[in-house]
Amino acid sequence: MGILLNKDSRIMVQGITGKEGSFHATTGMEYGTNVVSGVTPGKGGQTFNETVPIFNTVSEAKEATNPNVSLIFVPPAFAPDAICEAASNEIPLIICITEGIPVNDMVGTIRYVQSKPVRLIGPNCPGAINPTDHCKVGIMPGAIHKPGRVGVVSRSGTLTYEAVHQLTILGIGQSSCVGIGGDPIIGTNYVDILNLYEEDPDTDIIVFIGEIGGTMEQEAAEYIKHHITKPVCSLIVGATAPAGKRMGHAGAIITGSTATAASKVAALKDAGCHIIPTPADIGDVVAKVLANN
Repeated sequence: MGILLNKDSRIMVQGITGKEGSFHATTGMEYGTNVVSGVTPGKGGQTFNETVPIFNTVSEAKEATNPNVSLIFVPPAFAPDAICEAASNEIPLIICITEGIPVNDMVGTIRYVQSKPVRLIGPNCPGAINPTDHCKVGIMPGAIHKPGRVGVVSRSGTLTYEAVHQLTILGIGQSSCVGIGGDPIIGTNYVDILNLYEEDPDTDIIVFIGEIGGTMEQEAAEYIKHHITKPVCSLIVGATAPAGKRMGHAGAIITGSTATAASKVAALKDAGCHIIPTPADIGDVVAKVLANN
């Protein structure tokens, strides 16, 4: 089954005619994703890859093609409006890949999204994938994924790919993989995804990848301790990061003792997680946990 995406997902791509939007819409379709429409203002009436109709607005695309997922590849200055347009049309799942949206712009955007019956993944995320149903929404490389029963959640796109690659090499498949995004303000957090994996009958074990900055990992650890019954293998990166210096993601900055890697590892260990020492150990730790369960 997996989470968020399945064979019934109907994808609308906002910004489908841009360089990134067109490339990843194409790779998604090649993977098997059902892309039903695209949205680019001023280009309504055209088609993408000779089969996908393009519309000027989300409302037009919704009326004509009934999408239930919106994938957003829109520049930072316009991405908040694109998110709000999808939310106002009540597209159930909105995945925004865009990096570099100002935090101040996201404050109002998140408040608006939360007033609607929708879920936002991102921004600044790699998206999500369901290998079993061959549905890929975002920038994850489909070729490295293998259908299986391990759920992956991460703030980092690159570490998601590394985890998946190691698992696949060992013959361990994934039920779903979700990158929640590395910005300070995002639509869906670890707890949200952990809850979905806990309820998913086709996910047996969870791989949880966190990093320095904020307190999301500690909040997730508290949730795991009291609500998650499935094994959780956790990796926290950034152990050698200096305080006060941003490392990669906009949200990856140590601003206090709770934002350090050591604090996060301690919380997850206390929650009963199987700690993954380094990124190179992801596959081996998961394999050992699976062998003992």
